Amino acid sequence: MSSKNKVMVPQAKEAMERFKMEAANEVGVSLKQGYNGDLTSKQAGSVGGQMVKKMIESYENSMK
Repeated sequence: MSSKNKVMVPQAKEAMERFKMEAANEVGVSLKQGYNGDLTSKQAGSVGGQMVKKMIESYENSMK
C-alpha cells in the first residue's frame, strides 16, 4: 500500500517527520518510525489537528 500523502517539497520530508513527531508528543500520542496504522482515528486526528494548529499559529505570527 503506498501513501497518498505526498510532501510537496521532497527536501522537506525529514523536517515534516520531525514536526509530526513533535505534534504527537505534545498531544500524548506515541508514534513509531514508519507505519502507525494501529492508531485510533481519534489519535491520528489529534496529531493532524495539532500540526494544523501549529501551522496556523506560525502563519499568524509571521503576519505581525
